[in-house]
Amino acid sequence: MIRRLCMVILLGLLASACAQQDRLLLLPGENGASSGAVAVLGKAGNTVSVIDKAYTEAQVSGETVTSKKTDADSVNKRHGDLLKALPKPPTDYILYFKEGTTTFIPPSVPTMSDLLKDAGERPGADVQVTGHTDTLGSGADNDALSLRRAQSIRELLIDRGLKPELVRAVGRGERELLEETGDGVRNAKNRRVEVTVR
Repeated sequence: MIRRLCMVILLGLLASACAQQDRLLLLPGENGASSGAVAVLGKAGNTVSVIDKAYTEAQVSGETVTSKKTDADSVNKRHGDLLKALPKPPTDYILYFKEGTTTFIPPSVPTMSDLLKDAGERPGADVQVTGHTDTLGSGADNDALSLRRAQSIRELLIDRGLKPELVRAVGRGERELLEETGDGVRNAKNRRVEVTVR
């Protein structure tokens, strides 16, 4: 959210430095999601206009707002250098684990390689590691196991050169199932660690 807001502000400042009017451009959010909205306020604090559609450009002169729709190609042509300077969008990875252990299964090895490569290519990468379990076992045991899984991946990332203060690990136990099951059910997809690299 902060990155999207900064992008709107940066483009607005860039445009206003070149003209007498203030300009803004609302870009789409990460992975094409909604980017929220920007309210243009008058001198009295009243809302003059709300820009809430991606690829909308607006010119603001006093309390007059003129907006028009643009597209990705046009934005890339005019602001490509600025867009290239933005950090890569976050990437999510899922690693699956052997039942009751902190050992990920062989099909997760390529995912781990991709994760390590991605994190290593981002200067100052910020990494969130979240462990999960299936519903087999008690809630307390699953909380502890999910945390151990997350911590094992955190330690692996730190061993590969990431700064410890930039890698957080938490355990969610069986509270956020990928596949809904009843209690006491073995499920390979729920035995996982989800990692977000920013």
